[in-house]
Amino acid sequence: MAATAIDYTVLRSRRARRVRVTVEPLGDVRVVLPEGAPERLAADAVQELAPWITRRLARAANARQALAARGATVPYLGEPLRLEPQAGRSVVHRHGATLLVPPGDARPALERFFRRAARREFAARLDRASAASGDRHAGLSIRAQRTRWGSCSSSGRISLNWRLMLAPSRVVDYVVWHEVCHLRIADHSPGFWRLLGERQPTWREDRAWLAEHGATLTL
Repeated sequence: MAATAIDYTVLRSRRARRVRVTVEPLGDVRVVLPEGAPERLAADAVQELAPWITRRLARAANARQALAARGATVPYLGEPLRLEPQAGRSVVHRHGATLLVPPGDARPALERFFRRAARREFAARLDRASAASGDRHAGLSIRAQRTRWGSCSSSGRISLNWRLMLAPSRVVDYVVWHEVCHLRIADHSPGFWRLLGERQPTWREDRAWLAEHGATLTL
């Protein structure tokens, strides 16, 4: 619907206590309303947040262009690998700078490939960072969080988003170090950022890269 110049979709949720507006990574605008709330609240929210939504939509448009520009390639730690469909194949196999993939829609198989690679790659980086800091973690989970690249539980278990395998290597290191720093300081206090700066001096640039290009980390 388009009560404003911005197209959006209204969703209703029993658990929602207030109006919530989200812009999906590739540009879908969604307004979540509590059950029973008048629909005009959606239009009011979109109008009020129009400048923010417009900025997010512009970023989403740039992401779509970047994805289209990939052609028959996919990034692996920021480096392009060529996709080569192979008849009869069901499992992705890397051969140098080429990924041999199933014919047709290879995304499910590619996700499984990247999840496996993420567990190996992230575990090694996490163990190195944990050993260097002297802060022990309680294990690693590979997840597909919609709004987070990583998290650290109160028990010290760290979760990392497999889609980081599509990001440059230094960005992966930033997220790993971010979560390792949370093993010592749980919040985002000034002390946390000082500690992160000591361990990952480029964290500001890395965080900015994720904010600008995070929507392109998809298959």
